[in-house]
Formats: sequence, structure tokens, C-alpha cells
Amino acid sequence: MDPKDRPSRATEAFFGRRRGKTMRPQQAAALESGFGVYRLDLAAEPPADLQTLFQTDVSAVRLEIGFGGGEHLLHRATEAPSIGFIGVEPFVNGMAKMMMAVREKPLANLRVYDDDATRLLDWLPQASLGGLDLLYPDPWPKKKHWKRRFVSPVNLERFARVLKPGSKFRFASDIDTYVNWTLLHCRAHGAFAWQACEAADWHRPYDGWPGTRYEAKAIREGRRPAYLTFIRK
Repeated sequence: MDPKDRPSRATEAFFGRRRGKTMRPQQAAALESGFGVYRLDLAAEPPADLQTLFQTDVSAVRLEIGFGGGEHLLHRATEAPSIGFIGVEPFVNGMAKMMMAVREKPLANLRVYDDDATRLLDWLPQASLGGLDLLYPDPWPKKKHWKRRFVSPVNLERFARVLKPGSKFRFASDIDTYVNWTLLHCRAHGAFAWQACEAADWHRPYDGWPGTRYEAKAIREGRRPAYLTFIRK
């Protein structure tokens, strides 16, 4: 994507802190060695075919933005070795946890990126993704921070550009205001069709859903998760 054609970026990041607890030496070592194998280099030109990014033959490529501790991403990449997965997570401790996991069980169909997902979205070729997951993103609950929510008109335009027609954008959250926000923004954008026939549809986890620690916490605290699916028109 030509830099002059890229959407303007927000002055505030869509994510919060970058670091948590001090990493143990083995975590730091796994992070350093793992980046040498799995991290995408956005200084390089993006390939015309994203499938060439992976160490194995893949039939399609999916993106997960903000994978947290990596439970869902690891599950999906393990159960579908013929699909390439790109995971974005700017929180260093979450990325270290992922790199520890793939040091034990390497995944040839995985790549990662550890910075602002909008940079990656702008780097990717048009209509190059077979799916995009945004699962339990930071809800930024205070109204003055809503502009930092990842679902926005400019980011939905980014999604629409990189997703292939007929592919899925999946959004999960336990925060009602963010669920409603996402429904309204996707409806206003026009490139996404919400897939739901009845109320129960959006409270039913996705097929093969492994659960995440964020979801478990929400349920413990009495919040009901919602699972939205939109089709790229």
C-alpha cells in the first residue's frame, strides 16, 4: 500500500500498557529466539501472496488482533495446520507467553507482530485475508476514551480492504456497550453483513471455541459474552 494512500492514524494507541511483570530469563530468551522465526518485518515489501510468509503450504491466511495470552490463536493454528495465522499482540508479556508455547511445540503456520495492528493492516495487500478475529479487545469503557476503541470507521475501512469478499470478521466481547457500538459501526460502514437469525445466535460461542481467560473472568463476574460474525460483502 502506497504511504500516501494509507488512512490517517489516531494520535492515541488503541492498546494500553506494553509491559506487565518483569519477564523471567527463559521468557526473555524465548521472546528473542521466537522473534527470529515468527516475527513479521514490516520494513520489507509485503509479498503478493501472503501464503509465502509461512514455513509450510497454507491454503488461506487469517489474522487475530490482540491475542492476549494466545489461547485461542494457539488452538486454531494447531487444529488447522493448512491455514496460515498471523497474530498481533503489543503486550510484551502476552507475546512472551506465546513464544514460550511455540518453543515447546513449533507451528510452521504461524507468524506474529508485536506493535500497532493498524501498521500491519496498512502493510497487508488488498483482499489478502480469509478471516479476521478481534476477540475481547480493550473496551475503553469511559466515554472520553471511546475514540480509542479498535472498531471505528477508519479501521473498518482497513478491514474491508484486506478481507476477501465472503470472508468473516468475528468480534467477541463481554461489554454490552462495545457490542452495540460494533453492531452500529458495521451497519453504518456497509461492507459487512451481520450473520444472526435469532437472539441466541450472538450468545453462542463459535464452532470449536476453546474459551479464553478473559471470557472466563467475564463469566465469573456475571457478564454474558457476545460473539458477532460479519461477512465481508
